[in-house]
Amino acid sequence: MIDQALQALRDGKFFLIYDFDDREGETDLAIRSDAVQPKDILRMRKDGGGLICTAIHPAAAHRLNLPFASDVFSKTHLTEEIGDIPYDRKNHSSFSLWVNHKNTFTGITDRDRTLTITEIGHIVEDAMAGRHTSFSSQFRTPGHCPILRAADDLLRQRRGQTELSIALASMAGVTPAVTICELLDDRTGKALRHDDAKRYAQKHGFAFVGGNDVLEAWDGRAGTLASAPVHSHADGSAPAARARAVHAEGRDD
Repeated sequence: MIDQALQALRDGKFFLIYDFDDREGETDLAIRSDAVQPKDILRMRKDGGGLICTAIHPAAAHRLNLPFASDVFSKTHLTEEIGDIPYDRKNHSSFSLWVNHKNTFTGITDRDRTLTITEIGHIVEDAMAGRHTSFSSQFRTPGHCPILRAADDLLRQRRGQTELSIALASMAGVTPAVTICELLDDRTGKALRHDDAKRYAQKHGFAFVGGNDVLEAWDGRAGTLASAPVHSHADGSAPAARARAVHAEGRDD
């Protein structure tokens, strides 16, 4: 299914990623961030139910000066410590900042989150291409869209959904910004079971890929902080045009 997942990324379509039985044991809905539309946010919050986050490549995080949340709050007594995460005791979480695009209204609506997420995808593309960018001129924090910063050595260092999705984006040759959301079980309140997640994928025609499949495809690849080749946006729009594609909400909407 790895080839189908890579093609889904190139096509801007949903696919599913299951991590590992001995890790979170969760399946995420995933889609490339620069292709997200309001209907995709709707599906994630209705069918997924988990947290809608956007994972980005470590090189982009470095170039955009996006920190780990654990570093931002390191002077407080609330910061996580290595060993606190039961399924990944060797690493801290991948959370960076929670942001809204400055052209949003409340930031939480489907349209507002679409704008924030697609513009994160666009600025990641610019950062990976070495173009001058200013994250603070476009985004504000706190906001409603969590950014996940992948580990510097990706799957050699950490094997979370963040790294799995960015490794897949790199292999697909698309902008390495992927929006993910956990599939939860309405009946149990827990993560959707692996078999049920597979059935959901089959029902909707989505590719389903497991962490071991990604590891096998990724094995032996070169350093991860180098710029990854990326494709242009699916709509081929220039930066000025694409920024107008989704408008912020206001009181008159």
